[in-house]
Amino acid sequence: MTVLVTGAAGFIGFHLARALLENGREVVAIDNLNDYYEVTLKKARLDQLSSQSGFTFYQLDIADQSGMEKLVADHPEITGVLHMAAQAGVRYSLENPMAYAETNLQGQVQLLEVCRRLKKMEHFVFASSSSVYGGRKDLPFSVEDRTDKPVSLYATTKRSGELMCYSYAHLYDMPVTALRFFTVYGPWGRPDMAYYMFTRDVLAGKPINVFNNGEMRRDFTYIDDVTRGVLCCLKSPPQRDQDDAPFALYNIGNNRSENLMDFIAVIEKETGKKAEIDFQPMQPGDVKETFADIESAKQDFGFDPVTGIAEGLPNFIKWYRDYYDT
Repeated sequence: MTVLVTGAAGFIGFHLARALLENGREVVAIDNLNDYYEVTLKKARLDQLSSQSGFTFYQLDIADQSGMEKLVADHPEITGVLHMAAQAGVRYSLENPMAYAETNLQGQVQLLEVCRRLKKMEHFVFASSSSVYGGRKDLPFSVEDRTDKPVSLYATTKRSGELMCYSYAHLYDMPVTALRFFTVYGPWGRPDMAYYMFTRDVLAGKPINVFNNGEMRRDFTYIDDVTRGVLCCLKSPPQRDQDDAPFALYNIGNNRSENLMDFIAVIEKETGKKAEIDFQPMQPGDVKETFADIESAKQDFGFDPVTGIAEGLPNFIKWYRDYYDT
């Protein structure tokens, strides 16, 4: 099996590409290496991958029509796609909305369009987000819940991506699965995420911004659990549903909702430093709580997260201190 991994220099894409290579798969990887966060970290991830056999990398934007058409023409052997590339971040979508339109909308259509022409295509897996649930108060979030009231442009583009996936599954009989990720964290993570910034600032003795006065809960999901789940999903393409489309939708979360202040307490314990907290009001586009119902993912492809924050956060902090030599 040859798998196309988009966003391979990103956090989740990197871990998936590495796991595929370790399992003896061929990986065709793309990433545009944009500067949304430090490019040196993205290149360091790629360095970890490039030393392994079976890895081919292209610096390419998924919205580049000619580039994507050439890629699939050069690699007709691709049988699976893990589409992790996206313009990420809820708050940044308030600052630069056009970046989300270009990558998450235009790029999504471009990728689906070229992939539907792959003769050996077996399964297309799309990284969606728990953000699509908006400000729902009934928990846990189920894939059966309505998602027509997104509270950020980022969430809107992710829900749009799901709908595009369904359309292509229906029109072209291409098996597609959308996975809604819930606050993924761990080694080689994203510097724009709260756990990364908290760790950085606590170690540096700087104050951390905690929104909604700390009254927030998240379904924190460790990267190793996510990686295992996605690869199990890749091997389980959906069959035609009642609407005659081979499409499926799942939550990928830890199936527990952690208090943000408890999360910070683990960082304090592991770093041996007390956090200086600057409590802030809720930010536009943010939500108070997330909590994933993962029963269907357990039943259909054996997704079974096992890592809590008491284990996962220390693993991240150890990696962080080693990587930054701090």
